[in-house]
Parts: sequence; structure tokens; C-alpha cells
Amino acid sequence: MLQPSRALPLLLLFTLLACSTEPDACDRFSFSLAPEVSAAHTATCASAACGNGMNPPTAGPHCGSTLPCQVHATEQPSCMWLHNLEHGHAVFLYDCPEGCPEELQKLEQARSEAPTGSNGVPRALIAPASGLPHRVAAILWRRAYLADSADPEALRCLLQFQDQDAPEPGLACAP
Repeated sequence: MLQPSRALPLLLLFTLLACSTEPDACDRFSFSLAPEVSAAHTATCASAACGNGMNPPTAGPHCGSTLPCQVHATEQPSCMWLHNLEHGHAVFLYDCPEGCPEELQKLEQARSEAPTGSNGVPRALIAPASGLPHRVAAILWRRAYLADSADPEALRCLLQFQDQDAPEPGLACAP
């Protein structure tokens, strides 16, 4: 029989070995950082100079207004939701002219799992967006996940990066 003083180190060693062989579930997703660009405010929210040239934009110049963190029924100007990204908010977009209630439901679930601000509102918004390269886009400042069908695990993993690279992280979002 092992003495308690010898069993504890063996138990700790076994625990460390068991944990070190388990891959992180999020390792299978790549949310690489886009190059750094200016986070300057533009004179108007309708400016064509908004964003970093990516589709959808993940950073760059944007207007001085943010959008409420809610589910929007109509397309919203990227110049505005880019400001949300600057504050560390998540933006979930979908491009489904024929409708995609199953994808919207996954995005709504991810939004409900996003960190909340001091006002208790999830710091994420959802909006339709035409012209996306895929049906679904989940975006943080300088990071994006694009897919034709959202993977709930990928959305949860992306949210682990929320606030990490944002110029003004952690700010609450209006409902």
C-alpha cells in the first residue's frame, strides 16, 4: 500500500500526463489574424473607405457609431459594425436570400453565449449581409470564421478570442 505522501505526487504526475495527451478541441480551427490596420474613424458611416479590404472586413477605418447588440432583420452598414468589432463585440453575418433558419438559430445560440457587458447584454450582434463569400461569417477584430454551415463548436472557439486583439476591448453594447 502506498503511503499518502507518495501517492499524491504519483496522482499529480498521472493527471498531467493524461491531460497533456488530450488535444484542445479548438485546435482544429484556424482563426488567423489579419494584418494590423488603422482603427481611425471616418467622417461618415456611408464611406467606401471603411474596412481592411477583406470580405467581410475584419478591421480598418470605420464610422464613429456602433450598432445595438441584437438580432437585426435588415442588412447593416459594415462601417458601423466595424466599430462594434473595435469595442471587442462579435458580429455574426449571414447571406441566405432564400432563408436559412437553421443557420440563424446557430448564430443566435452563439450570440447568447458571447460575453456580456456591464449591462448584461451579450456583446454580439447578428445581421444579414449580401455578397459574403460563404453563407455565414463570424467576426472579431482582425479574425473571421467563414462557412456555408456554421459549426457551433467553431463559433464557441472563436468567442474565446473576443477582446483579445480589439483596440478598445470589453466595452458594453447597447441592447
